[in-house]
Amino acid sequence: MSWRFYLSRTFLMNPTLLTLMTIFYVPGTVYGYIWYRGQLIDTWNEHPHWQLPFVPDSPTASLFFALALIWLWAAPKRPASAFVRGVRGIVEALGVVTSIKYGIWAAAIIFAGAAQGDELVWQDWMLVVSHGAMAICALLYARFFSFGPAALAVAAAWTFLNDAVDYGFGVYPYLPFVLKDDLTGVAWFTFLLTAFSVLAALWARFAPEAARGRTSLVPNKKF
Repeated sequence: MSWRFYLSRTFLMNPTLLTLMTIFYVPGTVYGYIWYRGQLIDTWNEHPHWQLPFVPDSPTASLFFALALIWLWAAPKRPASAFVRGVRGIVEALGVVTSIKYGIWAAAIIFAGAAQGDELVWQDWMLVVSHGAMAICALLYARFFSFGPAALAVAAAWTFLNDAVDYGFGVYPYLPFVLKDDLTGVAWFTFLLTAFSVLAALWARFAPEAARGRTSLVPNKKF
């Protein structure tokens, strides 16, 4: 069997695979919010409460993507209502952009800490694998979603705002201790990674569609 089969709609939209992904994503999202429990409590006690939604970055990304995936599975056709289409597109775009961004970010920060002497434990490897899978799944499924440029712009604006709140008000995810003196560099990396994630989402969503369009323009040759 060709490796291309594992990238096909037939395989990726198989109900069994979607069921397995839902089984992993839903508990994983809940566990992610539990993981942030301590920081959420600290933010509640020490910061204005409006900053709380900006704290749990990765589980919120996982939540958006899980909702987009379940929505795609339950209703593969575009909704008739323009409002519902708009909401769905924003959820999809947020799920893809933030999953790519925080999937890469978590792994990069863990390895950056290790490079400066932070000891890697099994939880770190679990986070690397799970967050890497988030980014890969977002790239693979983006082409099946229906979000357009406007929804992608909303997702980009939200993600940049999240970065601004994180590093402007000090509610960024807890970093390895050895990276505390590199906070400015981490902030720059985070903003640049957001820009990269938006471009990656744009490519993953529209490049396959453009390729199909070019293919359809090529006339069938008869020999």
